[in-house]
Amino acid sequence: MGDAKPGGNAKANAGSVAQSAAQSRPGRKLVIAIDGPAGSGKSTLAALLARKYGYTNIETGAMYRALALKALESGVPLEDGAALAALAQRSKIELVPTSEANRVVLDGTDVSERLRSQEVTDAASKVSVHPPVREWMVASQRRMGAGGGIVMEGRDIGTRVFPDAEVKIFLDAAPEVRGTRRFLQVPALAGQESAVLDELRARDQRDRTRVNSPLVAAPDAVEIDSTYLTLDQVLARAVELIETKLNAGSSK
Repeated sequence: MGDAKPGGNAKANAGSVAQSAAQSRPGRKLVIAIDGPAGSGKSTLAALLARKYGYTNIETGAMYRALALKALESGVPLEDGAALAALAQRSKIELVPTSEANRVVLDGTDVSERLRSQEVTDAASKVSVHPPVREWMVASQRRMGAGGGIVMEGRDIGTRVFPDAEVKIFLDAAPEVRGTRRFLQVPALAGQESAVLDELRARDQRDRTRVNSPLVAAPDAVEIDSTYLTLDQVLARAVELIETKLNAGSSK
């Protein structure tokens, strides 16, 4: 179960983000927050849940990767948080849903395939540690989910972006398992298993120790360890949590 990113619709343009209306079943619309490290399967889970409930799938990782790609192409240093935040303000990022997966459009150009490169993935992790960048992203993501009816996955959704989300899931797995999933997701990395695992561990360290919005499970999040679980088992557990919240709301 990899971090593939199907489903959803969101736009970020000149510091503002617009969300298309979620097509959901009548009744209460929840905010579903899914956090976890790279390779844990949170993007796959988010896509399946969004499809099941007719919610909008907002991929925060795609936003960081798009900004990282633009920084690489523009020559903006990945160590300069202020310059990166300014770059975000001048960027137009769109997540366009298709029948298979989201297409990521950066300043009018589809960059979906390019965002899967290891260079962009590594750069996104470095871009995301800067407080000015995260502040812009958090503000944008809050606007996107203000009306509910969303599934949002990332690393600080339940702790920072939507601390009052009705459903919070922290999805994790052993580093070796996550490394294998990442390797299978990017065939170009054939023969580089050890390098992928090393970078995954380095990324974990950056994510868990950064000062602004570190990767940590929210106190009220339900933690799911997918190391020995199938995708169907993880999905069933998540659906159980969501149905409990929906039924509780409808009974009031």
